Amino acid sequence: MKSQSFSKHIELNKIKITDPFWLSKTELVRKEVIPYQYEALHDRIDGADKSYAIENFAKASKTAEALKKGETVPVYPADKWCYDDNNAHPDAFHGWVFQDSDVYKWLEAVAYSLSNQPDSELEEKADKIIDLVCSAQLENGYLDTLYIINNRDEVFSNLQDYHELYCFGHLAEAAVAYYEATGKRKLLNAACRFADLICNTFGEDKIKGYGGHEIAEMALVKLFDITDKTEYLKTAEFFINERGKKPYYYDVVRGRKTVNDNYHYNQAHCEPRNQHEAVGHAVRGVYLYSGMADVAKRCGDDGLYSACKNIAENIINKKMYITGGIGSTADGEAFSFDYDLPNDLAYAETCASIGFIFFARRMLEIEPNAAIASAAERALYNTVLSGMAADGKSFFYANPLEVLPEASHKDSRKRHAKPIRQKWFGCACCPPNLARLISSIGEYCFTENSDTLFIHQYIGCKAQTENAQIKIISSYAENGKVEIEITPRKKIILAIRIPDWCNSFSVDLPYVIKNGYAYFEISKKTILRAEFEMKPKLIKCSNLVRENAGKVAVMRGPFVYCAEEADNGKNLQLLRISKNTAFVCDGNALIADGFREKEDSSLYSEWSEAEETDVKIKLIPYYQWGNRGENEMSVYIRI
Repeated sequence: MKSQSFSKHIELNKIKITDPFWLSKTELVRKEVIPYQYEALHDRIDGADKSYAIENFAKASKTAEALKKGETVPVYPADKWCYDDNNAHPDAFHGWVFQDSDVYKWLEAVAYSLSNQPDSELEEKADKIIDLVCSAQLENGYLDTLYIINNRDEVFSNLQDYHELYCFGHLAEAAVAYYEATGKRKLLNAACRFADLICNTFGEDKIKGYGGHEIAEMALVKLFDITDKTEYLKTAEFFINERGKKPYYYDVVRGRKTVNDNYHYNQAHCEPRNQHEAVGHAVRGVYLYSGMADVAKRCGDDGLYSACKNIAENIINKKMYITGGIGSTADGEAFSFDYDLPNDLAYAETCASIGFIFFARRMLEIEPNAAIASAAERALYNTVLSGMAADGKSFFYANPLEVLPEASHKDSRKRHAKPIRQKWFGCACCPPNLARLISSIGEYCFTENSDTLFIHQYIGCKAQTENAQIKIISSYAENGKVEIEITPRKKIILAIRIPDWCNSFSVDLPYVIKNGYAYFEISKKTILRAEFEMKPKLIKCSNLVRENAGKVAVMRGPFVYCAEEADNGKNLQLLRISKNTAFVCDGNALIADGFREKEDSSLYSEWSEAEETDVKIKLIPYYQWGNRGENEMSVYIRI
């Protein structure tokens, strides 16, 4: 690894988004999503699943106060993944074991939103929640409401299942973000106290365990970056090094005589340096891979970076949907096997695509690679945006590529494929995760080292970097055009990504291509205009993807398109798109030439040529589907 070529992303407070497309999304999050989720965390959304999250912190606060006074507090069972009014005492913890993380992700989204747009009322609400969170922390630094409320003696007793280290990770990420946005240290101090406890508890001569759901690794690195405390980086490295060693920690601590062989689920089947394929729970996976990339960069670990490269290549080339979705099976919310990408059974959790974008940014900081940046772009413009309704008040957890409402209601294998977005979820990881990513979208545009400024995503903005002042005027989402005005502080190199969806592009300055980026020498104030050809395309899968043999998808620029019943009638499987179609842009939609096969109610009959009529097929951007009530949807169409 050549550390001198490493780059770092530009901090959010140095970037001002001006892009009409993305500004509308960040403003939707600020004005609608964040207030809506605040109400959801307080269990004030009619008809939505209860969160219990704020309620749990209030209970934990009372417990912490009683313990400080030396009072005896009750003990409740801590032996389930989810607790409700039917299986838990009214005073005990309620909700999923990881419920604390929803509050932390909301706070992180608030922090990024405040960086973009100061809001004293919102900041006051966040401060009050931070006060509540910190009041629940035990004197030794421990902060997880499940065990604080239910049973303090079982702290760190079930790392595989009960998510204490996962919740810590989200606490740390929220704390860093809130400190950077407001300068307030209260939550950061709480996170550091918990991190200190973790560092004193886990290590070579201590507990040799690691979290079942990863994120603590990259969170500890983030704390290291802001505090310079080497124990945090060492503990992150320890968690990665310890994962997958035999005998497995989870088997040892539970006294199992035979090795549990289901450790692919949480990527503990072998040591991370020996992992070359994305396996198991998709969100856990990309969170681990993000932490691996963080540690590889800071520790100069070639073996860890090599594993990251192989895993990224495996995801992009064999396990990613055209929409940027990952995790093809609902069984374990997981990666399955190469080229297994079913459309109607797809899980493609919103959080998984968000996690891939985290991973991609970290990989791009080590080495620019247009294939990784383009895959992140597909995830961002399609699966991530699909996770949120047009009004910001309902959400998808899973993002299938084909939906038949009747099947969603009647077929247990497809119940995760909702035909309309949900108001909230008892397991509500995706909505606040989506809010924090979109609010921090500026951090994914650039990276910079001592002599080169890289543009990875073409989002209109103004930015101050160490080496230059830059202004991007972008209509990239509409027509592929970008104008870049750069004022360097010294002679530098500007590198801009060539999107993988364009067959041709034009720029008005001489350049050299390397790893999918065009490089320019910049020595004075320069305006560079780039145009990426944005024609609609028919895209086919590898013929190893069995479900899509004889089918195509439609893309225009970074957007994948889909057909909905609202525009094309029922039984979308009867549509066939013409291979010679001349697409017509109809505002937001594309109109394609095609055919509709006549319905045949005979279950079996002798083969004959199908009867077809000419039709116009209307296609809309995938991320916009499901905003017009329940109806069929399909990304892939027969050709």
